[in-house]
Amino acid sequence: MFKPLEGLLVLDFSQFLSGPSAALRFADLGARVIKVERPDGGDLCRRLYISNLELDGDSTLFHSINRNKESVSANLKDPEDLKFVRSLIEKADVMIQNFRPGVMEKIGLSYETVREWNPRLVYGVVTGYGRSGPWVNKPGQDLLVQ
Repeated sequence: MFKPLEGLLVLDFSQFLSGPSAALRFADLGARVIKVERPDGGDLCRRLYISNLELDGDSTLFHSINRNKESVSANLKDPEDLKFVRSLIEKADVMIQNFRPGVMEKIGLSYETVREWNPRLVYGVVTGYGRSGPWVNKPGQDLLVQ
């Protein structure tokens, strides 16, 4: 079966639903997607239950939006782990993150920084309220918007 994005490497630094759903589309179309998760339990969505079902100790919601992805653990505040992350970024085609504004800059993974490591990288940012305005620093989760 033809997969149009086969051969692309996507790094998914996102959590919960919006970012992982975007990265899922890449995986479904054949890209290799590596989900970069925290070492202390991974994506918080692993424990977000919408039913009493689970698979391998994680919520089925997590599995439904992270299928077809590989997963690695990295503490983005640890210099050794950041070296590993940099090696992935240098090879990647796409990077997706949905941290609050300023978080990636604080840990040294801003667009400006990673562009120097990999000028062809497409850097995708998912936000709840954009990159400017009065609500820019609020967490942008679906239930808060509703």
